Amino acid sequence: MNKFIMASKAGLILLLAAVMSACGTSNTASTPASTGTAAVTTAAAQSGTTANVQLANVKAADLVTFDEEDTAVGWNADSATTVALNGTAATVTGTGATASGGTVAISAGGTYVLSGTLSDGQIIVDVQDDSSVHLVLNGVELANNDSAPVYVKEAGKVIMTLEAGTENTVTDGEVYVFADAAAEEPGAAIFSKADLTINGTGTLKVTGNYKDGISSKDDLKIVSGTIEVQAADDGMVGKDLVAVQDGNITIKAKGDGIKSTNDEEADKGIIAISGGTFDITAVNDGIQGETSLVIDGGTYSLVTGGGSANAEVKTNDEGGFAGMGEGGGMRGQAPASGGGADQAAPPEMPAADGVAGATAEAEPGAAPADSSAKASADTTTATETESASAKGLKAGSDITVNGGSFTLDSADDALHSNSNVSITNGEFEIKAGDDGVHADSLTAIAGGTMNITKSYEGIEGGDITISGGDTHVVASDDGVNVSGGNDDNAAQTTGGQDQFSGSGSGLLMISGGTLTVDSIGDGLDSNGSVVMSGGTVVVNGPTADNNGSLDYDGTFEITGGYLVVAGSAGMLQAPTDTSSQYSVAMTFTDSQEAGQLVNLQDSDGNTIATFAPAKSYRAVVISSPDLKEGGSYTLSTGGTSTGTAVDGLYADGAYSGGTKVVSFDISDSVTWLNESGVTTATQGMGGGMGGGRGGFGGGARPDRGTAGGTPPAGDDAQ
Repeated sequence: MNKFIMASKAGLILLLAAVMSACGTSNTASTPASTGTAAVTTAAAQSGTTANVQLANVKAADLVTFDEEDTAVGWNADSATTVALNGTAATVTGTGATASGGTVAISAGGTYVLSGTLSDGQIIVDVQDDSSVHLVLNGVELANNDSAPVYVKEAGKVIMTLEAGTENTVTDGEVYVFADAAAEEPGAAIFSKADLTINGTGTLKVTGNYKDGISSKDDLKIVSGTIEVQAADDGMVGKDLVAVQDGNITIKAKGDGIKSTNDEEADKGIIAISGGTFDITAVNDGIQGETSLVIDGGTYSLVTGGGSANAEVKTNDEGGFAGMGEGGGMRGQAPASGGGADQAAPPEMPAADGVAGATAEAEPGAAPADSSAKASADTTTATETESASAKGLKAGSDITVNGGSFTLDSADDALHSNSNVSITNGEFEIKAGDDGVHADSLTAIAGGTMNITKSYEGIEGGDITISGGDTHVVASDDGVNVSGGNDDNAAQTTGGQDQFSGSGSGLLMISGGTLTVDSIGDGLDSNGSVVMSGGTVVVNGPTADNNGSLDYDGTFEITGGYLVVAGSAGMLQAPTDTSSQYSVAMTFTDSQEAGQLVNLQDSDGNTIATFAPAKSYRAVVISSPDLKEGGSYTLSTGGTSTGTAVDGLYADGAYSGGTKVVSFDISDSVTWLNESGVTTATQGMGGGMGGGRGGFGGGARPDRGTAGGTPPAGDDAQ
């Protein structure tokens, strides 16, 4: 079967996903335009509903500009002002700054070179015009017991250069004393009310014992350098923007790792990352943009909420017929449990080394917790009332990933958007306590490699499009789930079960790439419809009969691509009989062993498919462009293949030694089979409960009538 392994590269990113009403019932889908470009335009979902998906390129460079000042690291000793720190005092040589005890006040634009140790003092930048201040950290140790060691009150911009070959440390205390109790500023070891840029090739180590490590109330830009942050709350914050061009960044945070918080302006609250190396351990979210998050490249290792092992235990939606076993009918076997037995309730994450106090995540813009002159971060009342969010990559609006290497281990979703997620490239290794990838609106995968080895639901969205890439999903509930509404775990989880309910208008559209699913719940689950025009889809599971490898409410129209699924028979569905590509749905009397080959050949001995299911199975669905009306075919099990298996599919080689199960001719778009031959499609629940050749196997879902296509009778038509 040499046509099952397909790939499609893509370079388009999500801008808009809208679902709108249309008249009539139309079923069309576009195919990839060419190698290197995946174009998804319009596809009908179900009767009376059309999903219109428009994609266009967006890069980090479209959202942020690094100007000459941002990247300048050089300085002239003759013109720069030097600040020599000596324990509790400082000496200033040059203009624009004064020293009084342990306080250095910079009042004019220019370059200031800092070196030495300040054991309990402060660098204050207060420039009343729009001048830029260039701070060169040339081997400094800055500490302040009750405030921010670096406090930028006002300036046009501050550029902080980490001098080559130097190590620089900044440490604050656990309790701050505020000059203005109402303002409660500063709130980080390095705190800026102006745009702040960090560049250079030296090292910066920041310990935020009070609250945040590095925080800007405007833009925060990282050009380069080695930066290590430990924080009692958030690691890095840029209210309007966080932009990273490059650098080696390590963060241990009791709140979020990196965040941008402006939720009042649509063009702010953005995180844009071009590259760099990120090692983030956070109690809450790893990288969070209040609006958009765009990543073009870089290497990411993110652990949030203690990782997936600390996720809330969830039960999947297998509660339908509790006695249904994997063989069909009442076999006395309880359904497999969801959520994973190894998942436990998340404990409080231990403090990062040298960081005191644990703080839950606060809503951006929340009122300060303590209006007194002294405050401690771990007494913040606003954060105590908020439910914890422990997602890997998170955005209030769109997440766009154009490249990068990601290792994500999250107690919650690994990627989460309250709007849209677009992945055009990148390499992902994901362990998630909840969803691997979640979007309230559209999840679009057009390229890259994604390996979700642990999740509750693998890929979820109001609509989902897959036009390229190589995607593998392991899920304790549904592998791919098209639903509607948002996924507010705190508000919509009942008894540990996700209540992300479907509106019936969603669309799963597959036009390219490869998708392999291993699920305990449904394999492909659409609370609307499915349109498949290309690509390769392989589904292993479920084994319990109260879930199905395919589960859709509307229609499943297949016009191209390769579909091979093996799983239970109790809720068996196949593509809709209005499809232009032919399909075969086979139900076995008894459960077949995992790894036992299934082979489909035509009358000339040409292999249509050879497949080794990863789990035990009692039903198989195969759809291929090689199936032709009027053709004669034989389905066999067992035997061997000399080919090479990829995700259980043999792309080449010869099949031999199998046992013929059934021979048949194709006359309808869906040919329903059991071990006696072709069976007549019927309405309702198939052969009824009890271990007949279908039990519930092969009937339409009891709650859905005939909307799921034309299911077979549980036995031969009688």
